[in-house]
Amino acid sequence: MKLITKAIKDALPAIYSTDGVPLEKKKVICKFFTPDSNWAWYVFEGKPIEDKKDLFFFGMVHGFEKELGYFQLSQLKSVRGKLGLPIERDLSVFKKTYGELMKRVGESA
Repeated sequence: MKLITKAIKDALPAIYSTDGVPLEKKKVICKFFTPDSNWAWYVFEGKPIEDKKDLFFFGMVHGFEKELGYFQLSQLKSVRGKLGLPIERDLSVFKKTYGELMKRVGESA
């Protein structure tokens, strides 16, 4: 599966551009997850790294805790779950609000 598409790259707001937007209203441009563990990365903003072979993201990370943070596509590609499976992209998530996505799974934003 292709983790990043042109549509995703084109839709990424610039880093820091959503600072004033409440968390539940932030648009999730894409979601990555480990199919064999409970980790997920919700991307709100991003930019190409200088060599344009990598992307730098800002978003919400669900792991041991929920926390806002920065991460790179290359880092995600190296992540493996308990069974050694690589991350995948949730195809149903594109430009939906974080609050809407949390309601789907019965969690608060």
